[in-house]
Parts: sequence; structure tokens; C-alpha cells
Amino acid sequence: MHRLAGDTGVLDVNSVYAYVLWCHDFPSTSVVAEVDGELAGFVTGYRRPADPSVLMVWQVAVDDRLRGRGVAARMLNHLLDGVAPGGASRLHTTISPDNTASQALFAAVAKQRGLTLSRRPLFAATDLGDGHEPEDLYILEP
Repeated sequence: MHRLAGDTGVLDVNSVYAYVLWCHDFPSTSVVAEVDGELAGFVTGYRRPADPSVLMVWQVAVDDRLRGRGVAARMLNHLLDGVAPGGASRLHTTISPDNTASQALFAAVAKQRGLTLSRRPLFAATDLGDGHEPEDLYILEP
């Protein structure tokens, strides 16, 4: 996951330890995709402690060779299907204004599932430091 996050060229890369801990602590709200036994993609997420009806998606990554083939959308749909019985009906994620691929992905998932998609500013660039772009909150909900 660490290597794949770095290979995207757009994700903030966390430590190997962070990814291992994430998979250990949040297995029901995260998913990996494999092709021929090799990691093809992952989605990390968690249920918001203050509002468990929200699945917060932290990162989505797909191997370069498989981008554009619906892998990310299938992983997100799999997660949404998995958390729905436990009461999670909404998805939140943050996306920087220049990440048009992620914007298109979440718009497509919202359309596929008949969800409303809204967006609002969440974090300014000055909140995030190190030349980070601002992050908008994307909300998918019934």
C-alpha cells in the first residue's frame, strides 16, 4: 500500500507502519484489490466516531496499469455495500481542487448508486502546510 500510494504521484504517502496499523484497526472499512496475487488497488476508510452513518474515505489508489478500468469504483461500491447493514448510508471524502480524476470517480459512484453529491470547502491550504492544496469535502448521500 505504501509503494502504491507513492506510485500515484498525488497521494500523501504515510509510513509503512501507518498502513499496517490502518489495515489492522479498520479492516471492515478498507479494502484491497488484487490481480494475480499482486496488489492492484486499495481504499482506506473509517466510520466517523461522532457520526457512524458516515463512511469517511481517506485514500483511494489503483495501480497505473489498471487505472480507467473501474477498479476504484468497484472497491468503493464494495465498501458501501459492506457498511450499509451497520447503518452507514453516507460517504465523505476530501479532494483537492486539482484532482479531477478523484472528482470524476466520486461523481460516478454517486450516479451509479443514485446518491446526491455535494461539495464544500473544508481545509484551506494554510491549514495543511508543506505546499499542500486545499481540500474540499465531498458528500455522497441519499
